[in-house]
Amino acid sequence: MSDLTHLTLAEARSALAAGEVTAEAMTVSCLARMDATEPRVGALLARRDAEALDEARALDRQRAERGVPSDKPLWGVPLTVKDSLTLKGTPTTAGSRILEHFTPPYDAFAVSRLKEAGAIILAKTNMDEFAMGSTTEHSAFHPTRNPWDRGRVPGGSSGGSAASVAACQCFASLGSDTGGSIRQPAALCGCVGLKPTYGRISRYGLLAYGSSLDQIGPLARTVEDAALVLQVIAGHDPRDATSAAWPVPDYTSTLRGTGDLAGVRLGLPREFYENDALNPGVRAACRKAMDNARALGAELVDVSLPHTPYAVAAYYILATAEAGSNLARYDGVRYGRRAQDAKNLDDLYTRSRTEGFGEEVQRRILLGAFVLSAGYYDAYYRKAAQVRRLIRQDYDEALTRCDALLAPVSPVPAWPLGGVSDPLQMYLMDIFTLSLNLAGLPGLTVPVGFADGLPVGMQLMGRPFGEEVLLRIGHRLGSSLGVLGQYAPL
Repeated sequence: MSDLTHLTLAEARSALAAGEVTAEAMTVSCLARMDATEPRVGALLARRDAEALDEARALDRQRAERGVPSDKPLWGVPLTVKDSLTLKGTPTTAGSRILEHFTPPYDAFAVSRLKEAGAIILAKTNMDEFAMGSTTEHSAFHPTRNPWDRGRVPGGSSGGSAASVAACQCFASLGSDTGGSIRQPAALCGCVGLKPTYGRISRYGLLAYGSSLDQIGPLARTVEDAALVLQVIAGHDPRDATSAAWPVPDYTSTLRGTGDLAGVRLGLPREFYENDALNPGVRAACRKAMDNARALGAELVDVSLPHTPYAVAAYYILATAEAGSNLARYDGVRYGRRAQDAKNLDDLYTRSRTEGFGEEVQRRILLGAFVLSAGYYDAYYRKAAQVRRLIRQDYDEALTRCDALLAPVSPVPAWPLGGVSDPLQMYLMDIFTLSLNLAGLPGLTVPVGFADGLPVGMQLMGRPFGEEVLLRIGHRLGSSLGVLGQYAPL
């Protein structure tokens, strides 16, 4: 316990519950780690040092009086939260200048669940503006760097959350996944990342990008840690019409038992493995993981997701259409950035949005307006919606033959900062993650090795509300590879 920040969440939780360390000492250690690493990584936007220390001391006083409550499974555990989730009294910007001075008066559902469980929120993490990006270079404030190689991207849009976990600034973080924004940065930073089934976690308090695609989930260093966080934040919320009233199982108990995968059938989508963009190093790491799964007793079967080649086009039509609608509320009238000395209402709208939104956000708003316009709605939006249904049918059919699908997350390891300047080329980087959001199904990224010294992750994709199956398989596969609980050597 010489360096508290190198513990896993489960280890930190046990040490806190046993009284081996105080909540204040754990918080001080994480804040000191932030001081040491943040100038080199840039994972954070708003820190809560004073508030976090006050909360930790209050928890220690409560323990002295009454002990650690049994209903607070994250008691005293320091976490971070993506800046697209509202945190009462703390600036929440979604990485955008248009919300630079916005301080929400309420907590997001997932954030309130963390607080109720006894967790301490240390900071808000950096992100691509309004979650529109795959590198965290599109933040309006500063880019985030990959802790494994600070000349490379951490992925996005939850790159700040992934980098925060990989740099040991916290024991877990919350992100959001619209087209891979939890799974992809988790893979590039050597973390575990879980995108739950759409509706598993309430989106109340999440600043929306694509309402039918967004889903909140945890990033952590081990599958067990991700399961502990999911256990806390999953559940129905009547304030969110898309929140599912579905029973929440005991996610941690599913990790117990034998360490093999006997009787498990894993599907290998050929469209993912036959893709020419798959880097040789990534392919080799994936092949090793498949060999380990087979050695553990799993049966690997070939499956097909034939509409995968259309996923990128369908996603960027549907997501930008929803983005254009969701971001219409930022007009300079009610809240957010307001342009000064506007001549009239039209000028106020135009100048406020031009000053407040970055280039990538403006690009997606314009694309969304185009595909929803009267002359193009049927040709683009309606067709994309039809393709979305076909993609879901592909997954449903494949998952009748196996327990989960096993596939790459990113075609390449983390690439250099500024290394991809063409927006269309950047969109193609998401080819392995987008389709799962269109289908609304759960996905779990597990680190499986390295390529050229950089982390490689694979994703397990499952049936609706089948997170416990993915967690069990991911835990056993990751443990066999010896790569869970790793952190960047900063």
